[in-house]
Amino acid sequence: MRMVMAVAVLLLPGGFPLLLAYITLRTLMSRWREAQVQAHSVGREASLRDVLATLHFKELVRDARAAL
Repeated sequence: MRMVMAVAVLLLPGGFPLLLAYITLRTLMSRWREAQVQAHSVGREASLRDVLATLHFKELVRDARAAL
């Protein structure tokens, strides 16, 4: 998948926004899983607001570097 995204960024005019969307979605999904596990251990439901409140731009940059 890394190679496909790298080629998309280089060849497609909209490749960079596509890469950013992919990285953001992947990070949100992993954070959602973590929030669900943490909320389940406390006995409540996780919300999207909880997940978005803990997401920081530096984490997206770190995940982008790891993806490439």
